[in-house]
Amino acid sequence: RRILFAMNVEGNTAEKGFRKSAKTVGNVIGNYHPHGDSSVYEAMVRMSQDWKVRNMLIEMHGNNGSVDGDPPAAMRYTEARLSPISAELLRDIEKETVDFIPNFDDTSSEPTVLPARFPNLLVNGSTGISAGYAT
Repeated sequence: RRILFAMNVEGNTAEKGFRKSAKTVGNVIGNYHPHGDSSVYEAMVRMSQDWKVRNMLIEMHGNNGSVDGDPPAAMRYTEARLSPISAELLRDIEKETVDFIPNFDDTSSEPTVLPARFPNLLVNGSTGISAGYAT
């Protein structure tokens, strides 16, 4: 949610050019998730791997790993942008369709959920214990 929202706020959308993944990771950490960069980048990579998700939410240029388990290139070498289907998750977010909460340092706000005109959980699934609790 935070990655997709941050990319949308930056204007890093499907109809525009790719931007360095490190820039997006820094924006997410600086504005919405003040923790390690590896978890943010790993989530971005997973959303760009067509062998892990049915509909990729992020398009990535560069080495984003392989189906054989090869690791992705470092974030400074890859570029990313939102995929066209991500627009359906973010559509009308500026029209107060969902609740917003202050970010960790009260300098901006972030959505509690995405408007999601696309059933992402049903289509792409999820893994991990927190995903199990959330569903």
